[in-house]
Amino acid sequence: MPNHPEKRKFRRTGAHCRLHYRPVSGEQAHDGHCLNLSGNGLLFFGPVAVTVGQGLEVMVEPEAGEQRLADFQLTPSLDAYAEATRCEPYGDGFEIAATITGIKGA
Repeated sequence: MPNHPEKRKFRRTGAHCRLHYRPVSGEQAHDGHCLNLSGNGLLFFGPVAVTVGQGLEVMVEPEAGEQRLADFQLTPSLDAYAEATRCEPYGDGFEIAATITGIKGA
């Protein structure tokens, strides 16, 4: 059993960075904002709703600035497959939770 109060398998970490997502069916990609990330999931804000259970391709990009050293990116992007587990209206978009099902290229 996890040793942290949330009782999740993996602890969430605030990410606050750019994210791109699209259905695996190959539809248009949308820009979003990653809110948090864990070892097996993520929560993000996006302008377009997804269906719970829908397969997604997501790419989380670390912020530039401190993550860059002379155009050498120290932290690579996370390019993964995920399954939408929740999608709720929030402000002018949607808060979307997803479980990571695989890492692209792995």
